[in-house]
Amino acid sequence: MARQLRAEQTRTTIIAAAADLFDRHGYESTSLSDIVEHAHVTKGALYFHFAAKEDLAHAIMELQSKTSRQLVKEMDARGLSSLEALMRITFGITRLSVEGPVLRAGLRLATGGVPVRPPLRHPFREWLDIATARLLGAVKESDVHPDVDVDAVAHFLVCSFVGTRVVGRALEPLPRQPRRTAEMWHYLIRGLVPVTRRARYLSLAARLEREPGLV
Repeated sequence: MARQLRAEQTRTTIIAAAADLFDRHGYESTSLSDIVEHAHVTKGALYFHFAAKEDLAHAIMELQSKTSRQLVKEMDARGLSSLEALMRITFGITRLSVEGPVLRAGLRLATGGVPVRPPLRHPFREWLDIATARLLGAVKESDVHPDVDVDAVAHFLVCSFVGTRVVGRALEPLPRQPRRTAEMWHYLIRGLVPVTRRARYLSLAARLEREPGLV
């Protein structure tokens, strides 16, 4: 049991080191030797867990997918409105991206042409499905105008969310990202939500921007 625990800790350490380097320098510019040095492990330890750099990238994207699914599960269990759940999911991913390198690296890998191996789905496709399902729910709950093109809005939302993070990480300090997510939602809410319900969700966006940690 102790050996198994040490092996799992080593694997976690290697993934964290790889994520940090992929996030800061990119996938192509990071070598396995760089990861070994950054993780303070032997090459044998790395190869015990990962046969190639692509396997490390895949593990990071798997963690990104697992995190997204867990956030969705947590929000659904709280009995929130569909629109509030979607907002909290985006802020949750934003917070986790600020706090650790795994989701930041996952985003950089997803936008950098690193192949996604089945059965893992591309994160953008996964996020599109998450957004689409909750926007359909929001329409049924009268929190979103009934005549909107849900597929188009989901696509726009994911593009805005990804773009906000990509541009922000290049130009601004990481802690500013919740502010950018709030700004994205302020514009989306004004275009999607009926006037009678708009104040509730504008207030929620402002509150989620200020809340520390997970939402």
